[in-house]
Amino acid sequence: MKKLIIALFCALPLFSIAQTPTAAYKVYDVKNQKVIQLNELLHDMKEVDVLFFGEEHNDSIGHLLEFEIYKNLSSSYPKTVLSLEMFHTDIQPVMEEYLAGLISEKNFIKEARVWKNYEDYKPMIEYAKANHLPVIAANAATRYSNAVSKSGLSILEQFPESSRSFLPPLPVDTATGKYYHKFIDMLGGHGMGSMKIYQTQNLWDATMSWSIAKYLKSHKGAKVFQLNGRFHSDEQLGTLAKLKTLMPKLKTANISCFSGEDFNTPDWSKYNQLGDYIILTDPTVKRTF
Repeated sequence: MKKLIIALFCALPLFSIAQTPTAAYKVYDVKNQKVIQLNELLHDMKEVDVLFFGEEHNDSIGHLLEFEIYKNLSSSYPKTVLSLEMFHTDIQPVMEEYLAGLISEKNFIKEARVWKNYEDYKPMIEYAKANHLPVIAANAATRYSNAVSKSGLSILEQFPESSRSFLPPLPVDTATGKYYHKFIDMLGGHGMGSMKIYQTQNLWDATMSWSIAKYLKSHKGAKVFQLNGRFHSDEQLGTLAKLKTLMPKLKTANISCFSGEDFNTPDWSKYNQLGDYIILTDPTVKRTF
């Protein structure tokens, strides 16, 4: 089935958004309130330091679009670095060993603890490897997020100093306001369990934003293409908001990509708050899991 999906995408004109129900995706420019071609989005990246791509993790077409955007960004801006929610900060050495060709793919897959749908991200990793491009393993390891889900953010203060190099500066702030209410609404209500899960979300946001900021501070002129679940960057909240706190002068843009039930005749106005660009993908295309 995956080969069929790839074949479907390859049959489409890469930088052309066909205005028919058979097109696999549509891109909307929120600022200019119009449907655009994918290359128009890329042309807008000249002044952007960090481009967030908020995905649905099982969206087949979204993954293919990520790869195309990444290839074109890195071609136009050689200092582009890929940053991924899907890999943890403690496996950064493993990532760099694999990109340098020093370890086997088998060892990389095992020791990098790749997601079950790694095949969706593999083309980007292999492209980075072939073109000697850096990749940031940006997120907090599961052992830390599980500890926070169980005991709250304060538990991080008890971890040994050797663990701190994998974590953002402590204490991690818990975002209040709109992001908090959006998260609680998604969980279906308040409660101690919900708060600890929310604190875990804040750990992920803090770790990813810290990982990006740390790279940018030591690599002047770089551009970052950050991939994460779209809740982390929709409405410029979450990871994006924390990054702006760390580096207020940074220029960012965010894409919110998801399968739209109104794909054939979308009401773009109801998505306007989500991002600078909205990508709707065809809901009839099979999900990856």
